[in-house]
Amino acid sequence: MLSHRLIVIGASAGGMQPLQQLAAALPADLPAAVCVVMHIPAYAPSALPEILMRAGALPASHAQHGEPILPGHLYCASPDHHLLVEEGRFSITKGPKENRVRPAIDTLFRSAAYSEGPNVIGVVLSGLLDDGTAGLWTIKHFGGISVVQDPADAEYPSMPQNALTQVDIDHVVTAQDLAALLIRLVTEPVGAEVQVDEHYRELVATEVSIASTAHAFRKGVMNFGKVTPQTCPECGGVLVQIKEGGFTRYRCHTGHAYSGDTLLVSVTEAIEDRLWMTMRALEEASMLLENTGRELEASGKTELAGKYVQQAKIMEDRTKLIFQNVVSNEALSAEKFSHQASLSAPPHKPL
Repeated sequence: MLSHRLIVIGASAGGMQPLQQLAAALPADLPAAVCVVMHIPAYAPSALPEILMRAGALPASHAQHGEPILPGHLYCASPDHHLLVEEGRFSITKGPKENRVRPAIDTLFRSAAYSEGPNVIGVVLSGLLDDGTAGLWTIKHFGGISVVQDPADAEYPSMPQNALTQVDIDHVVTAQDLAALLIRLVTEPVGAEVQVDEHYRELVATEVSIASTAHAFRKGVMNFGKVTPQTCPECGGVLVQIKEGGFTRYRCHTGHAYSGDTLLVSVTEAIEDRLWMTMRALEEASMLLENTGRELEASGKTELAGKYVQQAKIMEDRTKLIFQNVVSNEALSAEKFSHQASLSAPPHKPL
C-alpha cells in the first residue's frame, strides 16, 4: 500500500469546471496523489494537465506507464488509454473499452480499490449515464471512501445520481466544497483493512487484468456470471451478466464491459444502424431490378420487363416503411425514462 492517500476522480460532460475549482483549491503540499479520468475523444489531444496546472498549485501531467505514484501531484489519463493503479505505479493500457469509452472511470476505480483498499478516496463528478458507479461500489467494498458531486450542483447529474442510487455514498458535496472535504479526509487515519470475499477479490483481479492485457476469454470471463442471449454492441461477442450490489452489469467474452444503462443505449442506437443497412440493401435491390427491367424493355421483352419493374416498386415501398422506422427510432436510457416519468406524474398538490 502507498504511504500516502490516493484520490481517484471520474468526470465526463460538465466535469471540467468542478475539476478546475478543485485544482484551484488544493494546496501544493497535499499529502495525497490525485488521479483523474475524464471522458475525452480518442482522436484529439488532451490539454487537461495544462488546464489544471494553470488553475492551481499542484503540478499536473499525463500519467506514464510504470511511473511511481507520488503525493502532491495531479495525474490525468491519456486519450484512448486506460489508467490503472498497480502496486504503487501506473499501468497505461489499451485494454477493451468499458461503457463504450477508453479511458474509463470504472477501470481506474476498480484497479485502485484492488491495489490500495481503504487507502482510496473515490469521487464521481458531473457526467452522462453511469460510468463510475460500479467502480465506486468496488472502492466501498474494499474499504475506501466514496464521494459524489451533489446532483443538484452538477451540470449533468446522471453520473453522480446513479452512483448515489446504487452505492452507499459517504459524502455528497458541491464542487465548491469538494476541495475542503478532500483536504480533511486525506489527513484522517486510513480505515482498517476489510475482509473481502475471496471469489469477489478474484473477479476484481481478473477484471483489472482484462483492462490491462485483454484475453478475457482465456482469463475465465465466462465464469463471471450468467451467460445471456444478448451480444456485445461493440464486437458481437457473448455477454455475461454480472450481479454487483443491487445492480447488474455485463462483460463480453472479448473483454468489453457495460453497465445496464450503457448497454441499453448502445443496443437501441445499434437498431438505427441496422435499419439503415437494411434500407440500403432494399434500395440497391430496387435499382438493380429497375436497370434490368429497362434492359429487358430495350431488347423487346416487354412482359418480363414489367415483372422486374413491378418488383422494384415493391422494394421501393418497403424502403419507405424502413425509413419511417429509422426516423421513429430513439436511443433509450434510464435518464430518458426518468424524465418521461416526471413529465407524466400528477402535479404535486400543496397542503
